[in-house]
Amino acid sequence: MYELLQSITESAKKTLQAQQVNANNLANASTIGFKAEIAYYMDEEGSLTLQSMPDLTPGMVQQTGRSLDVSIQGEGWLAIVAEDGTEAYTRRGDLRVDALGQLTTGLGNPVVGNNGPIALPPFSEIEIGVDGTLSIVPIGQQPNTLAVIDRLKLVTLNSAQLQRSDQGHLQLPDGEVAAPDASVRVISGAIEGSNVNVVGELVRMIDLARRFESEIQLMQDAKENSSALASVMSLN
Repeated sequence: MYELLQSITESAKKTLQAQQVNANNLANASTIGFKAEIAYYMDEEGSLTLQSMPDLTPGMVQQTGRSLDVSIQGEGWLAIVAEDGTEAYTRRGDLRVDALGQLTTGLGNPVVGNNGPIALPPFSEIEIGVDGTLSIVPIGQQPNTLAVIDRLKLVTLNSAQLQRSDQGHLQLPDGEVAAPDASVRVISGAIEGSNVNVVGELVRMIDLARRFESEIQLMQDAKENSSALASVMSLN
């Protein structure tokens, strides 16, 4: 009886973990460039474990007309600096220039260029080319005076190696850093939305809630059966 109760308890813990993944996906259904997490069960030496992996399918591209917005085409990624100082990768293209002239994502992560984080001098206009080249019209210069400042670090990644960091970015294992890929292209004036399938996640939320309720009921039944068996044994 103890082994049965332990097995049901472990199953309920995995269901709770799956619910956390599901809840995080739903919470980021409108987050720019977010990649949903897929939770699945895997049989490891006769024991079921809950694993997860990022869903790398592209989200819907939205035209914005904003010069600092970029949508990455194909399977490319934009290199950024994560909160812990390591290099990470994202499809979030709502770029900003902070008060110090540093180019960041909408979440404030510095964007990486040819020689590290990109810093821009004061400018009146900015253009991002299809290859990620950053060109500006310096303050006080004529509109046709474009100066190339840097280039976004665009990379392609092995999807089998990608891991989601605690901050939600994607990274390579063991601190590995991807090399720039000159073939990656971007669309200026557009951003990629989240790839979360809201309807699918809501259906999964209901399924997981029912599964958890069933597991709780099984635990209660197991406890009641154990108590009844103990009472019978005490009469002998």
